Amino acid sequence: MIDYNIRGENIEVTEALRSYVEDKLAKIEKYLNSEQSIHARVNLKVYREKNAKVEVTIPLGSLTLRAEDISQDMYGSIDLVVDKIERQIRKNKTKIAKKHREKIATGQVFTTEFEQEAIEDTPAVKVVRTKMIDLKPMDIEEALLQMELLGHDFFIYTDAKDGTTNVLYYREDGNVGLIEAK
Repeated sequence: MIDYNIRGENIEVTEALRSYVEDKLAKIEKYLNSEQSIHARVNLKVYREKNAKVEVTIPLGSLTLRAEDISQDMYGSIDLVVDKIERQIRKNKTKIAKKHREKIATGQVFTTEFEQEAIEDTPAVKVVRTKMIDLKPMDIEEALLQMELLGHDFFIYTDAKDGTTNVLYYREDGNVGLIEAK
C-alpha cells in the first residue's frame, strides 16, 4: 500500500483533489511489490500565470521514480504524471530483466504485471556518438564560465580544491545545479 504525502503550494489541497491524486496513483500500486512500505511525495503548485505543476516522487530503495508536469489543468497534469511514472516502471523493469536476469530477482521491486509487455515495447537504445574530454582542475566559477562559453546545458570538470569530478547543469527553473561525486 502506498502512503501519500500530498502538499499544496499556493493551492488548498481539497478532499476532492486529494482523493483524485490517491485514486490515480493507486493505478500504479499493482506494479509495485506490496511487501515493502512505499511513500509517495506529491507536490501541487499553482503559479501566478495560473499554471499548475504536479511533482510526484516515489523512493523505492536504490531506485527513485520521479515525474512532473506543468499545464493549465491540475487534473490533466496529475493524469500525465501518473502515465510518466508508469513508463518509468516499464523502462526500469525491462532494464532489470535484461541486464540482471540471473543476478537480481525483479520481484524485489516490481510485480510481474509488465514483464512481457515491457520487453516487447521497449526500443533498443544505442550509443550514436562517443566523445573524449580532458577534465581540467578548476573552481566552480571557472567551470560555470566554460559552460556558458561553450553554450552547453551541462559541464563536467575536476574540482581544483579536492580533485573530485563534478557536473554543473542548467535546471528547468533557469538556475544552475551542481552534482558532486563522492
